[in-house]
Amino acid sequence: MITTTITHAPLESGTYRAWLAALLFTTMLVATGAAVTDDAFADGDRPKPNVLRQNEDWSVLAGQPRDGRFDAMKFVPLSDDESVWMSFGGQIRERMEFWKDFGFGGPEGADRDDEFLVSRIRFHGDLHLGPHVRLFAEGKSSLATDRDLPGGRRTLEVDELDLQNGFLEIKAPAGDSASIALRAGRQELLYGKQRLVSPLDWANTRRTFDGFTATASGGTWTASGFFTRPVMVEKYDFNDTNDDVDFYGIYANSRGFSGGGADVYWLALDRPMAAFNGTSGAEERHTVGGRLYGNIAGSQFDYDVEGAYQFGDVGDADIEAFMFASQVGTTFTEPPCKPRVEIGFDYASGDDEADDNDVETFNQLFPLGHAYLGYIDAIGRQNIVDARLTTAFNVVTPVEALSGTKIKFDVHYFWRAEDTDAVYNAGGAVMRAGNLGTSSDVGMELDLTVKKAISAHTLVVVGYSHFFAGDFIEESGPDQDIDFGYVIFQYTI
Repeated sequence: MITTTITHAPLESGTYRAWLAALLFTTMLVATGAAVTDDAFADGDRPKPNVLRQNEDWSVLAGQPRDGRFDAMKFVPLSDDESVWMSFGGQIRERMEFWKDFGFGGPEGADRDDEFLVSRIRFHGDLHLGPHVRLFAEGKSSLATDRDLPGGRRTLEVDELDLQNGFLEIKAPAGDSASIALRAGRQELLYGKQRLVSPLDWANTRRTFDGFTATASGGTWTASGFFTRPVMVEKYDFNDTNDDVDFYGIYANSRGFSGGGADVYWLALDRPMAAFNGTSGAEERHTVGGRLYGNIAGSQFDYDVEGAYQFGDVGDADIEAFMFASQVGTTFTEPPCKPRVEIGFDYASGDDEADDNDVETFNQLFPLGHAYLGYIDAIGRQNIVDARLTTAFNVVTPVEALSGTKIKFDVHYFWRAEDTDAVYNAGGAVMRAGNLGTSSDVGMELDLTVKKAISAHTLVVVGYSHFFAGDFIEESGPDQDIDFGYVIFQYTI
């Protein structure tokens, strides 16, 4: 007699949840019907995909012919007058990463080279119960193949089948062309240029919070108040709130300021333990700041400047820290390739003396550092100075497969703001302690990005980055140059 034993991979492998998430996503695709030809995002009267999918307003399809490729799922009327309706969507992203000498290499004989695949599937449903009440839910499944670099498969890469957003929104008019929206539940936060508050889309697991937001808007201005707690990623269990950390504040924006826009904000972070350059204890930190952006005197030059000051306490020590970020650029419209040149300068304060009664290291809070301080993510916005040059252009060619390709090249030069403080990575952790060397020179990074939108739904990105280790890296430990390459395929509905 022949017997057969059937086994399945453990839940930690991601097999079951990956299959389930893929099945849900595929079901959404099939349910839409693919017999029509228009792209849902291609027409001008349809919203473009937003980093926060909950900010897409598909009510524009009410009373209109729904003949786009995914219109049948983007606006689903549930009442005769179409005041009750649903919208569905999702995204699948595959990113292959290639690393050589990750973390500047390791001890003699340690292997810091690897290549692995990270995959992310997002799917959401948006229920509108008339013009004032709304329920939004977004699930995700973030997976990775074996990762042999330090940390293994981290919470940045893996979060199997979890809730990313899930909130109730109540919206009411507040006078002429003004409204107030209240949200309660799990929700992503994104403010300004994401230098301090971001959902961190580059991470395979993204960032989210549990709490409350209240947003008032009217005309050219918007103001949002929030009280939240960050959500901790549990790779193989459902995520939970970090009840020990409070993050709250007010963020306001005006889009009609001097030909551009202006932001002002107050952000507060309370957590039971933090450590900066030898000082540790409960952290109560307040960040006040502002941002200006727009065109310079109506010219072709544009600018973006932001500054923030921090005060509060870490244990018995006083906080006194600040940051400044700036960029000025121009896009040449005459050549068909529309080249752009941009220069940037960023400064985030460090601590000038270890273990004293002052904490002068800037806390970057919850940022998208990846977009501003190099794609390798070796550097965070703490005790760092970054001088940057960016050039970008569109590929002009009769070859249809290459037409519309965008190429961008960034050069960063980093040094420590204070040579008595550490170098911090993109996650805010100490990458090299400050007392391991005396030089301020951290190094230089080159980033090359090639991006091609194959359709309104499909995006392909290829990138390569190289970090030249500086004198401080050579003084403080392994000092191999880092190479990082990646290929991204992303499909959005």
